[in-house]
Amino acid sequence: MIIRPKILKMGTGSTALKGFLVALLLVTAMPILVLGTKPSAHKNLPRAEHKEVKRVLRRNELPEVEPVALKTVPPTDARSFNAAVPFSTEPNPPARPFKSIGSDEDKSRALACLAAAVLYEAGDDTTGQQAVAQVVLNRVRHPAFPKTVCGVVFQGSERQTGCQFTFTCDGALRRSYADQTWARALIVADAALSGSVYKPVGQATHYHTDWVVPYWSSSLDKIVAVGTHLFFRWTGWWGTPPAFRFGATGLEPHIPQLASRFPEHASDEGALEAGAGASGLAPALMEAIAQDQPKDDGIFFVKLQSRNAENSPVMAARACGDRGYCWFVGWTDPSKVPRNKSADFLPAQRNAMSFSYLYDREGNFEKTLWNCRQFKRPAEQCLRGGAD
Repeated sequence: MIIRPKILKMGTGSTALKGFLVALLLVTAMPILVLGTKPSAHKNLPRAEHKEVKRVLRRNELPEVEPVALKTVPPTDARSFNAAVPFSTEPNPPARPFKSIGSDEDKSRALACLAAAVLYEAGDDTTGQQAVAQVVLNRVRHPAFPKTVCGVVFQGSERQTGCQFTFTCDGALRRSYADQTWARALIVADAALSGSVYKPVGQATHYHTDWVVPYWSSSLDKIVAVGTHLFFRWTGWWGTPPAFRFGATGLEPHIPQLASRFPEHASDEGALEAGAGASGLAPALMEAIAQDQPKDDGIFFVKLQSRNAENSPVMAARACGDRGYCWFVGWTDPSKVPRNKSADFLPAQRNAMSFSYLYDREGNFEKTLWNCRQFKRPAEQCLRGGAD
């Protein structure tokens, strides 16, 4: 059946004329209304990018490690875009425990590199640091990345663009942190290198904050969010546990950018004679606190091993734990360690103090001081006459 349009018959009366004029105006105005309506600008990235078909690499195709390059997107729009990308529904098994290998010097360099990565990438946030540490160690095991901790962290840092961790090439390393902040990062790094696993990120090899959009993000599986960071793994077999089949070589390179804080990175000759590697911190701490002293008063008088003395902030942080008050004092000369913590220091004992850490949560006070006759430190970090 064909429906024919109704034809208006023009009458002689004013009503018919008005009807005709109204109809004519509607017909002629409609194209103007359609063409003159400007579509609203969509601030987010095109929806098509959310539906982009991911290319799953075959097992014999090694994934390419792309340099960090960001799309030009305002932070608010980036968050909207990232939120629209769904999380993978595939299983997310945890990584296997990682055990640091190599000489004491190599372990010490790996510890320093991993501590730098977690601190500069996640700030002084323990959970974020654990997630970053896991990604670094996942990369060490994956055939697409270097086979050392320092090699992974500083990959591409010799170029102004192309570094894998932006803090290694954007000048962030010039930013300084307090000793205790470093100590907390070293604790996280030491735990990760000693077998601790941060399970939520699984086999993630990539991450970014939710206010940026890297070009590689649409090609990977988004698996979890930790704070403001989103974590990704490669699609297909390359993102499954069997792909992470390599081990670290244990031959950690020297990283000159870290030498000012970690002498083991200065050179082969300047490395610590017996460094405080990942496996050496726990015994040193056990020696520090396994003395005949109560452990619930927050006061620790400790004999320090000369080779581990530089890591006194790490030992202090472990010994103090979450106490509201803590005073951790160390001597490299065991004959100067007071036998009774309630007694006043003798002048010789005060002058021989090597390290002091005092923390009072209620008074909002935290101070780390060194014997600058023994350790090269800025003047504001020096004990006065051996004691503060």
